[in-house]
Amino acid sequence: MALKRKLSPKLTLYRDREFPMCISSKSCLRHTAVVGVGGNIGDVRRRFHHLLTHLRHAKDVDVLATGPILKNPPFGYLEQDDFHNTVLAISTSMQPRAFLRFLLRLEKKFGRRRSFANAPRTLDLDILFFDGRVINRADLVVPHPHWHERESVVIPLQGIDRCLNIQGR
Repeated sequence: MALKRKLSPKLTLYRDREFPMCISSKSCLRHTAVVGVGGNIGDVRRRFHHLLTHLRHAKDVDVLATGPILKNPPFGYLEQDDFHNTVLAISTSMQPRAFLRFLLRLEKKFGRRRSFANAPRTLDLDILFFDGRVINRADLVVPHPHWHERESVVIPLQGIDRCLNIQGR
């Protein structure tokens, strides 16, 4: 059963058995990434639980922590449903670009269709941080630009900060 708390007229925080959760603070995998997770098509909160189950069974990744789920209004393209967002701390053996390709495959597996910027989507996975690295490539920018200006990242991120001491911010 999810606990729901209104933070403001536009923001609602959800907590349940898996969001937020400290899963493991130790992993034998080499790298630590923080991933922003979002979506606004269909039963997004249920999809987040399916994503977590999928990640638990994937090789080369360990989920270390999950943040609470925040329901918040869209930005950019406003003629769409509210989004649900959370963050995941993940340990991985993959390098950043391989990890990005892994996340893009997951988005596709969960029905993501890319049509235009800020379009409605079933699942959006963004690398927010990766081992405290700064990466500035055409296909990958880390830390994620403007992460600190988005409630959809900052609020759920507070939930995993209590579990982990993640460097790079």
